Formats: sequence, C-alpha cells, structure tokens
Amino acid sequence: MAHVARQSMLTEKFHRDLPATRVFAFGTSKETATVPGPTIFATRGVPTHISWTNHLPPRHFLPWDSSLATARPRTGVPTVVQLHGGVQKSTSDGHSMAWFTSGFSATGPHFSSPAYSYPNEQPPGNLWYHDHAMGLTRVNILAGLLGAYRVSDPAAEAKLGIPSGGGEFDRNLVLFDRDFTSAGALFMNATGNNPTVHPQWQPEYFGSVVVVNGKAWPFLRVMQRRYRFRILNASNARFFKLSLSGGLRFVHVGSDSVYLANPVVTDEFLLAPSEMADVVVDFAETATTSGAVVLRSDAPAPYPGDPGEKADTVAVMKFVVARKPEHDPSVVPAALMTRYPMPDVREAVLTRRIAMYEYTKDGTDEPTHLYLNGLAYMDSVTETPREGTSELWEVINLTDDNHPLHVHLAVFAALEQRSLRSVDEFRECMRGSASGGAGGRNDAEACGLPRYLAGGRRHAVPRQERGWKNVFKVRPSTVTTLLVRFRPLEEEAEGRSGRFPFDVTAGPGYVYHCHVSCKHHEKTCIFST
Repeated sequence: MAHVARQSMLTEKFHRDLPATRVFAFGTSKETATVPGPTIFATRGVPTHISWTNHLPPRHFLPWDSSLATARPRTGVPTVVQLHGGVQKSTSDGHSMAWFTSGFSATGPHFSSPAYSYPNEQPPGNLWYHDHAMGLTRVNILAGLLGAYRVSDPAAEAKLGIPSGGGEFDRNLVLFDRDFTSAGALFMNATGNNPTVHPQWQPEYFGSVVVVNGKAWPFLRVMQRRYRFRILNASNARFFKLSLSGGLRFVHVGSDSVYLANPVVTDEFLLAPSEMADVVVDFAETATTSGAVVLRSDAPAPYPGDPGEKADTVAVMKFVVARKPEHDPSVVPAALMTRYPMPDVREAVLTRRIAMYEYTKDGTDEPTHLYLNGLAYMDSVTETPREGTSELWEVINLTDDNHPLHVHLAVFAALEQRSLRSVDEFRECMRGSASGGAGGRNDAEACGLPRYLAGGRRHAVPRQERGWKNVFKVRPSTVTTLLVRFRPLEEEAEGRSGRFPFDVTAGPGYVYHCHVSCKHHEKTCIFST
C-alpha cells in the first residue's frame, strides 16, 4: 500500500452546539482530513508506504513554549509522525529530531526523508500514529494530529470468532479531552505554572470536555449483540477509569498492540494516555435494562490524585441499544493468541535501572525539569541494547505522578511493581548534590535500594495487562520491573532468529519516554550488534 498523507489546518465541528473549531488534521487532502485522522488498515506482511507532507501554516495557533528543548525553525510548524507500536526502521520511526516544516524550508538534524515504510511484519493488533516533534508533541496532538492504525492477520483472526475486519461491529474509539471557548476555539492556558522559567509550559493538560472519535459526548446506536471496541486514550495527561452502566462488563482480548493469550473479564479498567485496550462488549445483556448504556470514567485528574480523593464520574459516551434481539454469530473463545512466547526472566542478558526525577524551582512545588537517570534528552546515549536479546528494566519512579512508559520498537512484559518505603530519604540520596538540576549520584545500589523495598507493598499487575505491551503505568514511589524484548515477538522467518527484518543499528536510534505531556521524560536507545 502506498499513500500520501497531508497535515493541514482546517475547521472541525466537535458538537452541534459549538461553533466550528480550528484544528490541524491528517488526510489525503484538506477536504478529506479529519480529527482524528483516517484509520489506516494494514495487513500483516504487506508493507505500507506513506509520504507525510506538511501543509501547516507559518505559525501555530496554540501556545508553543520555545524555552523548552524544542524544534526552532525561523518559520513554520515542525512536525514528524510516529507510528506508536510499530516495528520499523528508525528512519521511519518518527524520531523527534527528524521534524520538518512546510515545503521542507527547515528540517531537524535527524531528518532524512518524508517517505516512511512500515513493514507490518508484526503480530496483528492496534497501533496509532501521532505527531512526535521535539517540544511540540503535546500541542500538535492537542491541535488534532493523531489517528488509529491496525495490523490485521485475516487467516489467524478469523479462527477466533470475535468481531473483526473493521465493519459495523468492530470499531475504534479514540478518546481525548479538550477545552473550548464560547467561540468554539481550542483553549490552552498560555501561562506556564513556572512562568519565570518556562513562560507557557505546563506539565499537564486537562480539558473538561470528553471527545470520542472527534465528537463531544457522542452516542452510538447498537444492536443486541457483541461489539468490539479498540479503545485508545489519546489524551495529554488524563487517565480514564472506564466502566459501563447497567452492569455490563468488558471482555479484554488485547492490550496495546498484542492479543492476549486468553480473554479477561473486568467490570472496570484504567487506561493511561497512549494506552490501548481491545475489548468486546455484549449488548444482548441489556435486554432487561432501559436500553441505554453509558461508558463513564471516574479517574482523578491528575492521576492518582491525593490519598482518599474521590473523583467525579464523567460521561464518555452513550450506547443506545435496539429493543429487538439480534442474531449474533460471533463468539469469544476460551483461548486467543497462545502462540506468543511467555515472558521468561531467564532470557534477560542484563538488568538496567531507569530512575525518573522531577526538579522544582526553589520556593515552589511546581516541576521545571524532568530527567531520566539524571540526564536530559540531549545528553549522550546511555542505553545500547543488543538486537536479539531481552533485558530487565527496573524503573524507579521518584516523582509524584503515574507515568505511562512507552518503549519504541520493543515490547515488554510487566513482571512486578513494588512501593518504596521512606521514599523521600531514598530520593535525596539518589539526587545527591543535584537537588536543583541534572546529574547527582543516581546510584540505587549505593543508596541501598533493597532496604527501601523491603516490606514495601506489592502491586498486582492487572490480569488484562499481563501479556506483551508497549505502554505500562509506572506508579509514583515504586520500582516497576519490566522484561523488555529487543527481538521480534514471532520469529518464523528461516535464518532470522532474533533479528528484525531491517537494520536496527542504522539511523538515529529509538526512544523510550513517558507519554504524559507527551515526552517530558525521553531518552534514546542505540542498538549494538
């Protein structure tokens, strides 16, 4: 498949009672561009080739804080597209420094070509594409530069019997939150929470209006049968804790870009920014209810909130269920994709420790800088995994926030999550003399990490998140252990055991980062051979 995809400025109607809203949008033309962008349907093993073109205006219509480490062209809005969850060359991975402006009048240091190739040689599952420009990701996504992407394997998926193929009963739901002015414009506070340091930057954005597939608080007419919903949280910082009215439950069949081995039933679940849940809902179970089902959320914002805080329940969307019973040929089998390897810690060739730090300005509790292992994004690369191996990552979250950690190219399995005791004391030891900036001691062994973990609470990994993923919620004041797999999940190609179908050592490398505020913690991995 070959496509040309434009990024354009236009207006979009988010609600019938709101005036049209100025947005940036993806599409094959300005006339067909939408927010979210068109869902791209790919088939496993059939490459997708996309030429991304930038038709954005000379200036951004949202606040853009140039005091951050950011792309800085003289004119134009920088953009570059990342296929989240995709397995592709780093030159097609949307590196944040591979940005370009309209007409290529300015380009980032890692820009090589706007023509991207996606091999789609990965298991069937759910992905999404979005802007990834350095220092601009959050405002470009807020403006509308995002869309869903699927990789299907028709032969393998048909055997499951669940709704598939993208028809009426297999739908993407793209969730995000926004604020609007009375004139319909997107609203984003133009004053930073530390304006003497960063005049416009705020670490988190929360909108009061929930938008689903480009419409505020929409409804969908459904039949009394099973529907499949591939739910993406495309918010900047808002977590959704989703449940259904009327006692309906979710049957999870996939998490992020990978099918589960077996379905998992939940009454509610937590979805972080950039995370995806693949669920089946059976509306035949509403036959004895009122015929209307509300998808709702009651997660605090910011998440997890203060101890004991109870969040308000907000409506996400409504399903209007037909009264007439419907024949339903679909099923949810007892086993799904059981062919994937089980996580095995014995595969790990080494253990890395990744510490998340947050620094504040003297006299305030508002963060100004966020670092990984005491290093900023532009510092030298410190992670050099070897292709064909797996590693154990112990992610030490020394901030007050829950961070959805995303690793490019790789998938990982969350093994355990343990709370730190006396975390303030441990944090001060880890920071050492760097209480106001980067650097510091950053030596978990010397600071006695095992002692601070002893007796700490163990947090169970939710059953629907125990498979292979590319995003996981790293709780504050915890150590999360991940088995990170730098090799294909399925290694069927003869003579290519442990190898990707392209050279992973070429190009600018791959990044890992937190997806709240879109990449305020970020580092690059460079592969070795």
